[in-house]
Amino acid sequence: MGHLPGAGSNHSMNPPTKYPNLSVGEFFTRHCEALELSLMSSERGFRRRIKEPTINRPGLALSGFFSYFAEKRIQVLGSAELSYLKSLPEGEMRVRLKELFRRRIPCLVISRNARPPKPVLEEAHIAGVSVFRTPQVTMNFINAATLLLEADFAPMRTEHGSMIDIMGVGTMVRGSSGIGKSECVLGLIERGHSLVSDDVTRLRIVDGRELIGTSPDLTREHMEVRGLGIINVVSIFGIGAVRLEKRLDLIVTLKDWQELEEVDRIGLEQEFYDVLGIQVPHITIPVRMGRDLARLVEVAALDQKLKSMGRNCAHAFNERLLNLMQRQR
Repeated sequence: MGHLPGAGSNHSMNPPTKYPNLSVGEFFTRHCEALELSLMSSERGFRRRIKEPTINRPGLALSGFFSYFAEKRIQVLGSAELSYLKSLPEGEMRVRLKELFRRRIPCLVISRNARPPKPVLEEAHIAGVSVFRTPQVTMNFINAATLLLEADFAPMRTEHGSMIDIMGVGTMVRGSSGIGKSECVLGLIERGHSLVSDDVTRLRIVDGRELIGTSPDLTREHMEVRGLGIINVVSIFGIGAVRLEKRLDLIVTLKDWQELEEVDRIGLEQEFYDVLGIQVPHITIPVRMGRDLARLVEVAALDQKLKSMGRNCAHAFNERLLNLMQRQR
């Protein structure tokens, strides 16, 4: 990871941010069950890209007004839009639909399990637009789909580090190869804490203010321990020893004692790492023979929990020291 600047500074993690590019087919595969979607047309439109993580109702567009039309979004037809289409002569309806599909919309969703007029499916097929149907009420579908899309479009980053839930504090343990990360995390699991990911952690930003960590699918519930190989954490420690995902609250870097120019002995200054624009509290723990790293990381996480509740032990001690010095003058 390289040399860390002094306490109180901000650091940036190097891997680039990933912004997902979601296709209609991927959206359907991931969320058809949650959104109760069924395909009414062919899969010709599955390669189209969804470029904005929200939903649009094209009522104004169907009336011929396309200024500010959100063509990059999934389009949904509810009772109002379908009633309007049915009120039009078939020739006029086809003209309006052709204009809508000419905008290269990602796909079309019919809510309330409604049966759309025949020209809707025919014109969609000609334009190569997939049409889905859901029994959900229009607004319920829009709300649910928007939440799922926001998660799909959330900026992501992959970091080398193991993440564990320590009494509600999501803690990522980082360090160079062979420093003792796996042994440290294994010791924390033995103490009753829950593994989120081993060695590689996927982070995504939620609501622009929280980082959520999870494990790659392949390595979930597993750990690599030098000398033992791959172990299944659930089989050995039980289902409570793993978590699917957790908010990242603290980053701990394990570093050889001899590589540190100085060691912070009081903890007055707080270090941070910048991850996807969010400042995450960071501490460096010196490593040398005989130190119980699992216990130290556990205490660091609990201390961070106190800080999040407004109780800073180092500041409180420093204040007591200053008061004592003032009285002795």
